[in-house]
Amino acid sequence: MDVPVSVDASAGCRWVSEILNQVGDKWTIQVVVALRDRPRRFNDIKRHVAGISQQMLTRTLKALERDGMVARTVRSSTPPQVEYALTELGLSLSGTVRQLAEWAVAHRTIIRENRQRYDTSRT
Repeated sequence: MDVPVSVDASAGCRWVSEILNQVGDKWTIQVVVALRDRPRRFNDIKRHVAGISQQMLTRTLKALERDGMVARTVRSSTPPQVEYALTELGLSLSGTVRQLAEWAVAHRTIIRENRQRYDTSRT
């Protein structure tokens, strides 16, 4: 039997999906990991996130800043230096990301075996 979904519950689900799409993005996760231990400048982040383009890093940092997970600080120097750091909210996400990474490492062998078994059975 289907249970009717209230308008508020439906809106809440869309909101959760939107947030999970952002924080679950591979670039977001890697940027959060790069900033976990200390603030970094743009090119330093780019060096720590293998394969990310300058444009994608800019988009990711802007999205994280918009959501309040990253703080952008401009230091007055010539030329100006910009530094990015996780906020308290971003740090709380980094803990969750760390747990997910630990889970992936702990289960990688069984997942690899399951994939091989699945792929073998399909051929």
